[in-house]
Amino acid sequence: MRTLDRHRPLLIATFRTISLYGFVAWVYVALVAVTQPQTLPLQLTHLTKWPRTDTFGEISFVVSLVAFWLQALLTGRRDPPPPPADRQN
Repeated sequence: MRTLDRHRPLLIATFRTISLYGFVAWVYVALVAVTQPQTLPLQLTHLTKWPRTDTFGEISFVVSLVAFWLQALLTGRRDPPPPPADRQN
């Protein structure tokens, strides 16, 4: 557990970066789908036949979602909240 506490800021920054770039990639593919839907089944790059543009959008969304969830898990409250105080009027 000490290793996790020591690396927690680095992990949070890494997951934030991955979730941001994954989301930006998904938004790019979503805009392509709106403006040029005929290009979705085409390959993403000329270097490989895989991934296609639509597959890249799906993968980007899932990666962004998982990274955001992990970042939220790491930044969440570690101690339970204190019980409410009894007020007597």
